[in-house]
Amino acid sequence: MRQEPKNIVIRMPNWLGDAVMATPILHDIRKNYPEAKITILCSDVIAQLFANNPHLDALLTFSRKTEVKKKEGRRIVQKLIEGNYDLGILLTGSFSSAWQFFRAKIPLRLGYSTHFRKFLLTHPVAIPEHDETQHLVISYKQLLAPLGMAVSDTPLELFVSNEEKKAATELLASFDIHDDHRLIGINPGAAYGSAKCWPKERFRKLSERLLQDPKIRILYFGDSHSKALVDDICMGLPLRVNNLAGKTTLRELIALIDACSLLITNDSGPMHIGAAVHTPLVAIFGSTNAIKTGPYSNGKVVQKHVPCSPCYLRKCPIDFRCMMNISVDDVVEAL
Repeated sequence: MRQEPKNIVIRMPNWLGDAVMATPILHDIRKNYPEAKITILCSDVIAQLFANNPHLDALLTFSRKTEVKKKEGRRIVQKLIEGNYDLGILLTGSFSSAWQFFRAKIPLRLGYSTHFRKFLLTHPVAIPEHDETQHLVISYKQLLAPLGMAVSDTPLELFVSNEEKKAATELLASFDIHDDHRLIGINPGAAYGSAKCWPKERFRKLSERLLQDPKIRILYFGDSHSKALVDDICMGLPLRVNNLAGKTTLRELIALIDACSLLITNDSGPMHIGAAVHTPLVAIFGSTNAIKTGPYSNGKVVQKHVPCSPCYLRKCPIDFRCMMNISVDDVVEAL
């Protein structure tokens, strides 16, 4: 690019896990443009992810609720115009996000040329040749090539404050969980759909196996949508199992995963949070591609390859063989 940008806006991915996988971009942009103002544009659902991030100067949020979608689109464009940005980086692949940057007349617009949006971008980038056989983090980093930036070794980054760590420690103490215990976090849900979820009966059996060690304490995580699932798993389990489904904010979830000795999870946003805070983890994969969206740089994947996987479906239309083939013993061995 001919002129170094001074005012940059980055459109973050909508899904929680994808947004975590995009965090190295914030570090790399700040390193390359140390004097620039860096703003991110993201859904209000994931905005808490970026608290305490030293690479950011400002945050713009929007709602994805259907009833306000058109109104929000107009508001976003107006905010982008008011921001007077000279570079817009799109980590999303949608037509609508590129259309907003185009309507705001951001002079330099960088993004992948997907969904017929090439004409909306000043610097369209072709989808990587090895997109399905490389990690999504690498694909995000390759998007920065027009800026003269090589693919970095920057890891995922989330920043937990001392106050958040203290609050997590105090909450754990209220559950009679202390430093001499081994704290294991378990996330049995996945926002995308049931096809990404190991059966609840096996999570329960796994918990019973883990509890044979008297030093182990278990935290079950989940949002309000997976609360019923977690309630079923935890029903009747000993007091050494604590059900936090629907009871934590996103920031509290991050701090608690950071406090865990180990995380067991489906392919989900919390899996990527675990990778970002460097908590050792075991990830159970079925319908999705672990090469592309597995835990980045740390973690063990348990997956039984079957002909129909990855299918990327929200719900299995047949016999759920990708997950049913994974036994409790398989997960215990990975642990």
